[in-house]
Amino acid sequence: MRKFLFFAISLLVMASCTEKKQEQTDPQKFTGAVGEVKLITLDPGHFHAALVQKTSYNQISNDVYVYSPGGDDLKEHLAKINAYNNRSENPTHWNEIIYTGKDFFDKMITEKKGNVMVTAGNNQLKTDYIKKTLEAGMNVFADKPMVIDPSKFDELKECFDIAKQKGVLLYDIMTERNEITTILQKELAHLPEVYGEQEMGTTENPGVEMKSVHNFYKVVSGNALTRPVWYYDINQQGEAIVDVATHLVDLVQWELFPEVVLDYTKDIKMVAGKHWPTVLSKKQFKMSTGSDVYPDYLKEVVKNDSLYEFQNGEIDYQIKGVNAKVTALWDWETPIGGDSHYSKLRGTKAELVILQGKSQNFRPELYINPTDAAKKNTKAYADALDKNFQELQKKYPGIELEKTKDGGWHVIIPDSYRNGHEAHFAQVMEHFLQYLIDGQLPEWEVPGMLAKYYVTTQALKMAREQ
Repeated sequence: MRKFLFFAISLLVMASCTEKKQEQTDPQKFTGAVGEVKLITLDPGHFHAALVQKTSYNQISNDVYVYSPGGDDLKEHLAKINAYNNRSENPTHWNEIIYTGKDFFDKMITEKKGNVMVTAGNNQLKTDYIKKTLEAGMNVFADKPMVIDPSKFDELKECFDIAKQKGVLLYDIMTERNEITTILQKELAHLPEVYGEQEMGTTENPGVEMKSVHNFYKVVSGNALTRPVWYYDINQQGEAIVDVATHLVDLVQWELFPEVVLDYTKDIKMVAGKHWPTVLSKKQFKMSTGSDVYPDYLKEVVKNDSLYEFQNGEIDYQIKGVNAKVTALWDWETPIGGDSHYSKLRGTKAELVILQGKSQNFRPELYINPTDAAKKNTKAYADALDKNFQELQKKYPGIELEKTKDGGWHVIIPDSYRNGHEAHFAQVMEHFLQYLIDGQLPEWEVPGMLAKYYVTTQALKMAREQ
């Protein structure tokens, strides 16, 4: 009898310990409660890390744990956070709790002070950091790109498997989905009476074409941006073809195939990838970084005291049979003072085009250009456009149509919709906070991320092989 009681008690004790252990390892269940999300900022080396905190959120605690090796990157980050805290209008109240040291990453994993890790900085080890953070049971909110090396694509795939096993989320920050011209371009592309059917196109005349021009020298949050020296090393930052192009490939998927679960092994066919350099003078390098000395790791791309940056790239591929071309370019500085975007979707009834040049006062504008087929019955097309646009106006009050000289239409967008790139970070964060409450991402997001990074990494591999 005594043996039986001892055995029964032992089982109860073991069950209790197992239950406690399970409670300790189970991921946190988010409810939307005030301060339940505790951010960890890992080695902030890119200004996007600060932009995540430009806005306050009830669900996010004001205490933010920062783990960094120290140095200028950290100083720049803290200066931006301090500026947000001390601005006169809608100041934030972040309390940055900082750890610096060579063991910063191991310390973060060991202490596990937060439940959402934000990574925006040096991309060389980003995929490794993401993997180990997920293994530790923490959610990851990652600036793009999550992978810059074609050989690490399989590791990124593994990261999503780990996230699923651990019950945590891995999500990248796709701000461009919140640009109003892009939103309306997407809406119009799914109105058959306006757009018709999607043209498959060819490599020479693709069904969808997107181009982004970025600037090494620009103003962020009212101040000239100081870039870290390592930013100019493609092995640490990544080339444009795997960095900026990430946004463009994402938009192609998001606009043409919204909420479609993609399979990159079946739905994507790579055609070509190429890259070429932007040449910067030593003076420009100093203006950008504050340093007048090229580090040893850049010596191989320095010729005649100028820096040859392989930060231009072009990708040709097919997605579900549609020929797509995306181009990512880097200039020193442009009249716009910031980044610019071009996008063209080709339908059988209209082309939907976003332009951002001098004629548009360097801000993105959306145009509807009917095809020759649609122009054969101009009145019928105009009536169909008017009917469909009235429905769209119910969803986006204030938008209007203005006839253009070439027989198309300009979509007039109120300034209230134009909140700018920096504000888009808050919009992405709000979506992510809801996903934390839901306990999952939309079913199409993970396959979409895999398809996107497959395209960018394969394109870089093809470019380098050439």
